[in-house]
Amino acid sequence: MNKAARQRFSILVIEDDRGDAGLIRTNVRLAGLRRVGEPDPVLWVRTLAEGSAAAAAKRPDVVLLDLSLPDSAGIGTVQAMRGVVPDVPIIVLTGQDDHQLAEAALQAGAQDYLLKGQLFQHDALGRAIRHALVRQRLESRLRLFEAALSSVANGVVITDVNSAIEWANPAFTKMTGFELADIVGRSPGELLSSGKQDAHFYEAMWETILAGRVWSGELVNRRRDGSFFDAALTISPVTDADGRIRHFVAIKQDISERKATDERVQHLAHHDQLTDLPNRMLLTDRLFQALAQARRERGTLAVLFLDLDNFKPVNDTLGHDIGDLLLKEVALRLRVCAPRESDTAARLGGDEFVILLAQIDKAADAVVVAGKVLAALGRPFVIGPHCIEISTSIGIAVYPQHGEEVTRLLKNADTAMYHAKKAGRGCYRFFRELVETEEV
Repeated sequence: MNKAARQRFSILVIEDDRGDAGLIRTNVRLAGLRRVGEPDPVLWVRTLAEGSAAAAAKRPDVVLLDLSLPDSAGIGTVQAMRGVVPDVPIIVLTGQDDHQLAEAALQAGAQDYLLKGQLFQHDALGRAIRHALVRQRLESRLRLFEAALSSVANGVVITDVNSAIEWANPAFTKMTGFELADIVGRSPGELLSSGKQDAHFYEAMWETILAGRVWSGELVNRRRDGSFFDAALTISPVTDADGRIRHFVAIKQDISERKATDERVQHLAHHDQLTDLPNRMLLTDRLFQALAQARRERGTLAVLFLDLDNFKPVNDTLGHDIGDLLLKEVALRLRVCAPRESDTAARLGGDEFVILLAQIDKAADAVVVAGKVLAALGRPFVIGPHCIEISTSIGIAVYPQHGEEVTRLLKNADTAMYHAKKAGRGCYRFFRELVETEEV
């Protein structure tokens, strides 16, 4: 203890016997808690009332409290002083060698219990005061840490080595909907499991943390009300002096909003903003994957390239707002014509659309879909007060006959579509047919 610390140190002695108070002062000096020339750290008062006033006015570092005072006696004395200085260590002094009284005093909030006749034995008082100060500093730090953890925005959970919750901060309870009293002693996995992660996920997590390493990852949790949320989780093992794991500290962040934002950004990057159909980028990616699968399985796929007939007059006569509404209705009908999960209806831009049939048995399957499209788009569209009639021209390219690469298939389907236009519109043409015609 350096000089600066000793000058700030103060002991409040509440003792009605002058002789005992003098002995305490002597003990303080002999214990090295006060040196010659330094201020006397002891403030002596005779009654509980005087002690309460002194403690409230000048918060001492330690209170030495006699249990037999002129205005108070017994355990009520400890309780009264604890109410005045709830965070200051109290050392009870008594002449009674009574273990039950000692236990009651400790339960009432005292930190230590000393017999007056033993103050000089083995530096008992000095050790008690030093221990009280160390414990007070540790408790103060713990309160500071708890306050800090309680104020952070992320959820913090402390569990024992068996994953039983010992403490959680308010952010965790707010995030999950569980109150602290409901979760102490229970496992976070038991409370929050969503069923979205398989057994392998948790096996890998436990293997990491039981090896003493930090684990970080993302998972889906379930709140108390049954709703799901995305969470970023970090679990850190806490070891003792011998390196044995005693606790785990988990920090959990609700990333649902961030994930939703990322998903929206990704969706906008790969979908047409007007119709919400896949755009050229997503169509190209799906066509690339479909071709890879078709090569592996020696399968067949088809690309239908659509261009609306007589769409420009709609924009010119009724305006672009009506034209946009018409394109949205076209997109809805195309989705119905290509309902399989493996199919893709996409908008390339303007009034051009593409349908990818990723898995077909034969080219005739594409004809069936083309017929559905022609019939669907051939029905009148009612847009507000307008009844609009259009049709579409469709070009079909089939893998592998009409191309084996993404660019070639799209180009050949586009070429076939222009020949459907030349053939009178409202019809379909295969690229194969064009080759045969040109060769004749």
